[in-house]
Formats: sequence, structure tokens, C-alpha cells
Amino acid sequence: MVIKKAELETVCGVTSTLPKNELPEFAFSGKSNVGKSSLINALMMRKNLARTSGQPGKTQTINYYKVNDAFYCVDLPGYGYAKVSKEIKAKWGKMIEKYLRTSKVLKTVFLLIDIRHDPGENDITMYEWVVANGFKPVIICTKADKISRSQVQHQTAVIRKVLKAPSDTKIIPFSAETKQGRDDIWAYMEEMMAPESLPIEGVGDIDTQSVGVER
Repeated sequence: MVIKKAELETVCGVTSTLPKNELPEFAFSGKSNVGKSSLINALMMRKNLARTSGQPGKTQTINYYKVNDAFYCVDLPGYGYAKVSKEIKAKWGKMIEKYLRTSKVLKTVFLLIDIRHDPGENDITMYEWVVANGFKPVIICTKADKISRSQVQHQTAVIRKVLKAPSDTKIIPFSAETKQGRDDIWAYMEEMMAPESLPIEGVGDIDTQSVGVER
């Protein structure tokens, strides 16, 4: 895909009214420091479109990036940051829940997991919640350049096993440095925007106490 235009259009906090977009949306979820901002920047071939934070837990927003005036990449607050209260974690969880329950144009939830580590408790909880609520997440294994090719194959198999993901679950090794996996992600997104693809509707309740979130 040729990116002619990409801009941060909307930033929503806990008390914000979420936009009712008509263009397709693709959501990116993952825990602290997994590389969501780096992935979005790599997809857009921009260095600083999505800003990274040196202080985990500081950014608590849902960020809508409008691409080619044709669709949105939605950067969800990260989860798993321990140094905040349960009350704040619950608020961030409810913010994600609100988005996933109300978006009528959400096509896919991309779940990012650091390929160097087995999925943690929060990763498993998020994956199970996404699946339980009618979504078929795509797993993006970030930082694939940090390990060898043979290790990539091994770790993707481990991640699938730990998550108990079906064999048809798409898992894409990705590197923001080498751009490995970039074309695969774009190909999937283009497929999901084809006329015969329909938005996912009908999600249920989330246990907002079990998943603490931050970017």
C-alpha cells in the first residue's frame, strides 16, 4: 500500500466522546513497551507519527490515525502496567471496552506480543477476552529482528501454544527495524477492506479489573 497521507485526527481520553467514524478501523493492542508506536510508524513509513513515551502509564488515550482518507489505525492504551492503582486500571479497561463495544466499523484487532518472551498473564487475558467477544485477533510478534530466524519459528509456535490459538489464527513476525512483516500486515488489512468483508459487531462485557492498561 502506498501511504499518501497519514495524520493523527482524534485523541480520546477516559471521559471523551468517541467519534462515530464511517471509514474502516483497525485497532492495535498490546502491553507496555511492546512496540505499538514503532509498528504504526513503520506501517506509515514515518518516524514520529505515533509518539513513544519514556514514562510507561503516562499516556492514557485512544489515538485515531487517519490514513489516505480511507481508513483508521486506532492505537489503544497499553495494558499490564503495574505501577498504577486498580481504580486507574479499571478506568483504562472501561475506555477500551467502550471503544470495542461501540465501534461499528472495526475490522480487526491486532494483538502485539514481544516475540522474545512467552505471552504473560495480561496477554493471555486480553487474547481470551477478544476471542470471547466475537473477534478473531491477528497476533503480531514484534521485535523479530532481535532473535534468529530459527528462534522466530520456535517462538511463534510457543506463542500460539500458550495462547491456545487455533491453527488458522494469523501470526505475523514483525520488525520495525527491518520492516519484516509490514507487507503481510498491509495485505491483510487490504483484504479486510474488500467489499465482501463486513465489520465485526456484538461484543460483550470485559472484566476491566483483570487487565490494567497503558500505552
